[in-house]
Parts: sequence; structure tokens; C-alpha cells
Amino acid sequence: MARISARCASERGVVVRGRRGDTGSISKAMNRLTDSAGSSGRPAWVRGIARAMPIVMGYIPIGFAYGVLAQQAGLSLFNTLAMSALVYAGSAQLIAAGLFAAAAPALSIVATTFVVNLRHMLFSAALSPYLKGWRKWELAVFAYELTDESFALHSVRFAANAPSKIEVGALNLTAQLSWILGTWLGAVVGGHIADVRPWALDYTLSAMFIALLVMQVKHRVEVVVALLTGLLAVALTLLKVGQWSVILATMAGATIGVALELLLAKRVADQDAAQQEGAR
Repeated sequence: MARISARCASERGVVVRGRRGDTGSISKAMNRLTDSAGSSGRPAWVRGIARAMPIVMGYIPIGFAYGVLAQQAGLSLFNTLAMSALVYAGSAQLIAAGLFAAAAPALSIVATTFVVNLRHMLFSAALSPYLKGWRKWELAVFAYELTDESFALHSVRFAANAPSKIEVGALNLTAQLSWILGTWLGAVVGGHIADVRPWALDYTLSAMFIALLVMQVKHRVEVVVALLTGLLAVALTLLKVGQWSVILATMAGATIGVALELLLAKRVADQDAAQQEGAR
């Protein structure tokens, strides 16, 4: 979200220079997983596949966990795979599997997954300025395959240098195929696993989000925004806000990020102006 706020600051013609320290080498090491894919000597589709590798490493075990849970909930192999192909929403699918197991009404399942996926409106709004030249069918395909993890990579890549449509499509398609592969593996062996918790598969989703966050956090402002947003999400969850806690915390975090970036940009601009006046 701090990336979004940085863009807002740049649109106002203010450049923030050298006022934020680097948080260390961890995010740099994580970024090399995807930065190495940006070699101009590689075809666009190869770059897209390479940039999707961090997502693939998370999607296969998470998809595996979903496949196991879906089989235990009584879903057929076809329906399990169809949900990964048509719905393609990790957290919503995991929740839906639990609701199927509890024999919840269809309307409750639809309503719950709808609320869980409302955050995608924020993702689309954040990336829409970069997609103005895309055709409607291209936007539809892009939106269909947009997930939390692909958004994390796209938001960084588009802000730095807009990739080609082929690269974007290759990244999205690779991510979804890995999710379907994990789902299939979990569904096939699901009958032999009574509980996924000893395998720590229920933690893979959180672990992947942490890795993607580390890849994006490079400056102190971003660390502050990430911590405040996370703490706010936890607080709202404890207050029984439910699935809205993530959406509300994200909106608040984005607002805080914009405010901090504008404040720092104004401070730097004022200092530069004062230095220029003193030089005269």
C-alpha cells in the first residue's frame, strides 16, 4: 500500500530523495527472486513465468491443503478442480470447503465468499491507472486471474516499469496453473490424510503473504505502514468485526501511507527550498 501512496506523491510533482533508510538485505534478497526475471534478453513469457516462481512455491502447498479439505468436505474431484479453475480464490475456497463440510446453505456460502473477496475491488482500483490502454476482454482476463499474491508482484512491477501484456499473462497463468496442480495433488491423496495441521499446510498461506510483504518493504515508511495495518487488522478481528477487518485495515493503511508520504515529500521540498534561498 505504501507503493500506492508513493505513486500518489509522485503525481503531485514531488520527489522524495534520500530521507528514508533501507531496512536491510532481506527484502533485497527476496526481490532477486523476481528481479532476475527482468532480463531484457529473455522472451516476455519466460520473464512472466520466472517472476511467478515465488507464488508457485506457495500456491502448490496451499492448493494441496485446499484439495485435501475439499475431499474431506465431500466434494467430488471434478467440483474440487472446477472451483480452482473458475473461482480461483484461495482463502475463499478454503472457507467454502469448511462451509460445505458444515452443510451450510448455498446462500451463506455465496455471501461469505463474496465478502471475503471484496478486497479485490481495492486491488483493481490500485492497478487500473496502469491498464488504461487495455481492451475490455483483456481487462476481464486480467481481473479474473488477479489474486492477492499476483497483485503484490504487479503493483511493484507496474510502478517501476509497465511490463508487456504477454509477461503479465504468463505470470497470472503460471500462478493459476500451479494452484490447480496443488489442488489436484491434494484431492488425489486427500483420502489418506486425516488432518493437514501436522503438515503445517494451514500455515502456508500466512507464510507466503509474509514473504511477499518482505519483498515489497524497502523503506522505513513502508515498515511503519505494514506494522500499523497488521496491528489494526488484528485489533479489528479481536473486536469481532469479522471478514471486514482486513478490508478496513487495508483502507486505513493506505490512507496512513499516503499521509506519511505527502508529509515527508513536503518536508523535503521545504528543506530544498530553504537551502536554495540560503544559497542566494
